[in-house]
Amino acid sequence: MAAPVLRAADSPVDGMGVLLDRLREVDARFPGELGVYLKDLHSGTSLSFRDEQTWYFASGVKLPVAIAVLRGVEQGRLDLDQQVPLLAEDYVDGAGKTKLYPPGTPLTLRFLLEQMMIYSDNTASDVLIRLVGLEAVNAITTELAPGGFQPITSLAAVRRYVYGYYSPRASQLSGAQLLLLKQQPNPAARLALLGRLLQLTPGELARGDLDSAYRAYYRMQLNSGRLSAYAGLLERLVAGEALDAERSSYLLRLMDRSLTGQKRIRAGLPKNARFAHKTGTQWARFCDFGVISTPESAPRQLIVAACTRDDRSLQRAELALREVGEALQAAGTLRPPVEDFP
Repeated sequence: MAAPVLRAADSPVDGMGVLLDRLREVDARFPGELGVYLKDLHSGTSLSFRDEQTWYFASGVKLPVAIAVLRGVEQGRLDLDQQVPLLAEDYVDGAGKTKLYPPGTPLTLRFLLEQMMIYSDNTASDVLIRLVGLEAVNAITTELAPGGFQPITSLAAVRRYVYGYYSPRASQLSGAQLLLLKQQPNPAARLALLGRLLQLTPGELARGDLDSAYRAYYRMQLNSGRLSAYAGLLERLVAGEALDAERSSYLLRLMDRSLTGQKRIRAGLPKNARFAHKTGTQWARFCDFGVISTPESAPRQLIVAACTRDDRSLQRAELALREVGEALQAAGTLRPPVEDFP
């Protein structure tokens, strides 16, 4: 019999019904919308809160990029210590220090994977995407979460699509120009610079602010999907079905070392819980995806995929995601599993 999937009308199972009520409360306080999918790997019970909708994953797409790279290592086509030159076309704004190196700098796959998964470095991500190819990245999601992911693009393409709201010439923006645009002190200054770079007319710039541009981009549904599909990708990774044991362990250790999203789900979990995760952050879109593990003396593993949307406040979004972690704890979802009697 299939494990129950809890929705608004379902009765409590394994603490999930209580959790669902608490998630409704979190969602009611948050000015935007909250989406959550959770699966208990011990019982197989899952919870769905707005999972039937499509959510923007932002940097969450870096997980299938990492899997594609590590499959190349597993198959002997790539090596973690091999070097890849940084090209001018690879530069993207965002966290991490890859963008600080000059073009032509040789960087190891190990360094690039660490930058991508620990610091969510966009430039490192695009170097790795260039190495393995978007076709390989999208093949990973098709295989491991069939039908659940929309097409994944490079991180630089995201920026060019957004700016493409104003002019198709945005597709020609260089990596250096993308960095320069991000360095502007406010959205108005960024649009003014964009106008100069693309030689836009006042009429083209008057189409709308950056919020309008991002909303138009989100309607394209690139780099998006169902939260249950992302959770399924994580479940296949934990089960050793995405990579072999050595590479699975390596990737989960990288995710355990993640330094992003410290105020999100992790902040609401018990101090002794481990959370191997990947965050996603973009305009009015904030996510946290990961595997929660309780101590070995009382083992339990839960997979959670959670996102917020339609509120630009990082502080409010992180509070909502932290409250997801707190709800998991308060509902008893993280307690040791009750063993079945023979």
